[in-house]
Amino acid sequence: MKEKLNVIKVGGAVVEDPKTLGVLLDGFAALPGLKVLVHGGGRAATRIAAQLGIESVMIDGRRVTDEETLKVVTMVYGGLVNKSIVAQLQARGVNALGLTGADLGYMRADRRPLKKVGDQMVDYGFVGDVKDVDSSILADLIARGVVPVLAPLTHDGKGNMLNTNADTIAGSAARSLAEIFDVTLTFCFEKKGVLSNPDDDDSVIPSITEESFRQLAADGVVAGGMIPKLENSFDAIHAGVSEVVITRADQLGQGTGTTIRK
Repeated sequence: MKEKLNVIKVGGAVVEDPKTLGVLLDGFAALPGLKVLVHGGGRAATRIAAQLGIESVMIDGRRVTDEETLKVVTMVYGGLVNKSIVAQLQARGVNALGLTGADLGYMRADRRPLKKVGDQMVDYGFVGDVKDVDSSILADLIARGVVPVLAPLTHDGKGNMLNTNADTIAGSAARSLAEIFDVTLTFCFEKKGVLSNPDDDDSVIPSITEESFRQLAADGVVAGGMIPKLENSFDAIHAGVSEVVITRADQLGQGTGTTIRK
């Protein structure tokens, strides 16, 4: 029987607020058993880029990453945010190790090709689409009692860092590790779960299947950034992840939120 492993992804809005992040890290530290943390940090990157006089360009919710922006996200995601979280986990007795995809070469990606968005072709720059995850590297660290803390950065194997969506990092790591562990993937963000009414924080949909997801999307109940999050969730389930949960940061480990099922 496979050992249970929790892969927890925490969004940038949670990372930005010290109090909310502290509550999340308390909950994460209290989780029993094996675990991995994946974090975002886009808001911090946008703020620091502005302080440096670098304009942040977003198209279809995705950051265009030119050479200067790549320097910023590498500093912010792989340095400031990642190491701050690692230090706070160490203070909570968690033996954490911060990693980008380049560290130990655990996650490689291909630079995203030109994409058609609306009527135009868009070059997202140094943005990576995950190509390969070496699950044995992460599994070996976990077996040694290490808790990996994964930044949303990959590499192309040719010496280039690549900016990669944190949800994608979490889903890719969870799918790869599901070959070795019994994986539960949890997305923590500002809401209690997927809501049937965006104006009512208590209107949590307790369980979503692929069939109900299609209906919710068609009805406009699920829209915007929640759609790719749910698509990532179903991809993970099909790849062997046992369960996906979407919940609020302060409810981690409490069995609440929205559960994604086949």
